[in-house]
Amino acid sequence: MAVTMKKTRYAGVYRDKSNNIFYQVSIGRDENGRYHTKKSRTNKDGKPFETEKEAYQAAVKVKQKYEVLSGQANYRMTYGIFMDKKFIPKYKGDVEQSTFETHQQAFKIVKQYFGKKLLLDITVADCEEFRTWLLTKSGYSKAYASMIYLGLRQSLNYAVQIGMLDKNVSLQTKSIGKGKSKPKIWTKEEFEKVLSVMSTERYYGHFEFITVWLYYMTGIRVGEGQALYWEDIDFKHHKLHVRNTLQIKNKHDYQRKPYTKTQNGIRIITLDKCTLKFLKEWRKRQAKHCKSKFVVSYDGQPILRCTIGRIIKRYARLADVPVINGKALRHSHVSYLINEFNADVLTVSRRLGHSGPDITLKYYAHMWPRGDEWLVNKMDGNIEVNLSPKDLVQFGGNQSYKA
Repeated sequence: MAVTMKKTRYAGVYRDKSNNIFYQVSIGRDENGRYHTKKSRTNKDGKPFETEKEAYQAAVKVKQKYEVLSGQANYRMTYGIFMDKKFIPKYKGDVEQSTFETHQQAFKIVKQYFGKKLLLDITVADCEEFRTWLLTKSGYSKAYASMIYLGLRQSLNYAVQIGMLDKNVSLQTKSIGKGKSKPKIWTKEEFEKVLSVMSTERYYGHFEFITVWLYYMTGIRVGEGQALYWEDIDFKHHKLHVRNTLQIKNKHDYQRKPYTKTQNGIRIITLDKCTLKFLKEWRKRQAKHCKSKFVVSYDGQPILRCTIGRIIKRYARLADVPVINGKALRHSHVSYLINEFNADVLTVSRRLGHSGPDITLKYYAHMWPRGDEWLVNKMDGNIEVNLSPKDLVQFGGNQSYKA
């Protein structure tokens, strides 16, 4: 005998002749093309639905879980298909191209490990096993293992967000810390050694010098320096306007974006007189060889990140100092400001374009001097001590003490 169904305001939710609430929804076709439905009167805890809205929310989850995709239902979807069809396209659309390229290989590693496993079958034990493998047998650094495991967590979080999973089982395991690693930098003395083996006699040598000098003396990000136009420099007021970043594949395929990595990255940096002098000299030299809007350019086109790396490597070896990368010139700038001028955290934060001083401290707290001798010297004699010549307390407790 068919059950009498009364429609409610929620799609797929009904009441029977006894006024009990239930849902009935289509979950797509099977491999033979036949439609199937899913029906339930209870929630995930096995209790009858108390409201129509509760039943509707449960129905939505069921439809999402059983949504047909590429001939397979979501409940039969492997982790690999989920990554290719759902998470990776979403992630690529959310982040900058450079960020996506950085994490792309990490996602491949996670896919290789979990790819054939059904998304719904991934367990806490599977995640813990993967975590252990990353930290022991994989051969990856702790920092890279941390990024890979974060990729797994992000993907499963998204599966929960779109209703394909009820919970993210990886959150029941410990995250992988990046480990303590002190980034390589050039101290002031090492930077001076590098300058001593550079020459502006050749045109390209002049370009190499201004590139290294500009990054070291301003602390701008690599992409910000690549995107820098001459119009961004206010020679009259000694200011550098940082407001763009460059996304580049090659010298003829690039995009100068009207924003920086963070909202606070759009900033104004004051330039010292030496830097202004060197920039003026470079502008004149550059103009004789090419017409360029870009400051850091020898042929009118923006330079590649790898070009900066090659310049640094070349002169680091000549000067016998540590070989660093472009990002490390930013770290070196911070070290220079703190060690030479004892710059405060707020000034450094604003100069770097961080979202707040807390971010600056997170990465550079170790660079500020930790000695407290100066503080103790100020404390010495600061408090006036005039003790009472007479005991004013009538002490009546602690019998053992009195004895």
